[in-house]
Amino acid sequence: MTPAGRSAPFIRGETLTPAGPVPVVSTRLRFPERVRHGLARWGYQRMRYPIPPGLYAVGAPGPDSPILVSANYKVSFDKLRVALSGIDAWVVVVDTKGINVWCAAGKGTFSAAEVAHRLLASGLPGLVRHRRVILPQLAAPGVAAHELARLTGFQVVYGPVRAADLPGFLSRGCKADVAMRRVAFGFRERLALTPIEIVHAWKVALPVLGLLMLQRLVAGRPVFAGLGTAFLPFAGAILSGAVVVPALLPWIPGRSFAFKGWFFGLLATLAYVALSRPGWAPASAYFTTLPAIAGFLSLFYTGSSTFTSLSGVRKEMRIAVPAFGALILGGVILFFLS
Repeated sequence: MTPAGRSAPFIRGETLTPAGPVPVVSTRLRFPERVRHGLARWGYQRMRYPIPPGLYAVGAPGPDSPILVSANYKVSFDKLRVALSGIDAWVVVVDTKGINVWCAAGKGTFSAAEVAHRLLASGLPGLVRHRRVILPQLAAPGVAAHELARLTGFQVVYGPVRAADLPGFLSRGCKADVAMRRVAFGFRERLALTPIEIVHAWKVALPVLGLLMLQRLVAGRPVFAGLGTAFLPFAGAILSGAVVVPALLPWIPGRSFAFKGWFFGLLATLAYVALSRPGWAPASAYFTTLPAIAGFLSLFYTGSSTFTSLSGVRKEMRIAVPAFGALILGGVILFFLS
């Protein structure tokens, strides 16, 4: 374990083992850690929030204590250690480059080779009498259980989807019930992922503001006069795609995220045009542009959802991105003509 690991705020001491000192971690989150989690959800240094990989201890583990594996993204690690309150366990943190379990499994950084390397380097084979290691269920796409067994001699047991279910899982002899295996993605879980989508929306908002300002220059009008009012329908389309569509995902018709966003954006545009009555020329530009913006931003959410597969995302992007690009370009032309 590196000195940084031993001096981290979540370390509350060390336990001496034949393989050397092992840091003992707290199972309680401090207030600054909770704040940092919230900032990470809003994108603040989200990709730079790792902990040192290696072996950690929870409680006072011994030769018969379970071995659990986690990613070195601190939010993932923190959820695991909090769930293990009152349990004696060994925790092996693998180097996933600071990426969470599910994404790391898809990217290949949570792999059988990496888990095997950390298991053997930690000295765990000499610290425990059993040969069983518990991996997160969402790591399964990246870890070949038979390969890990061949490399280490440890049998792989896949734990529950949620770290919070680990106490029940362990008390049942490492047996998961149906609920523990089911991936839930309810309203609150979907809403919790929208902050990062809002942050990414600046990539759309800034070009829109720039085009609105350019339109005013071309028309010989003051650049900032009424700019906020002009941006309002675009802000509505951005919020629709980044927040409303993810929140209402199961209830919006269609399977495609792009279609769901475009469809909801169309409904929102209808409501806006009916209330503001901008005239047929601006209305044509709105109907061309706003649903496409909402659909484009909804497409970003595929990377946050458990509803999609990698091949499905690629197929949807191949179709939707050129279509939305053409619609937005057409809408821009209509705005300048109007």
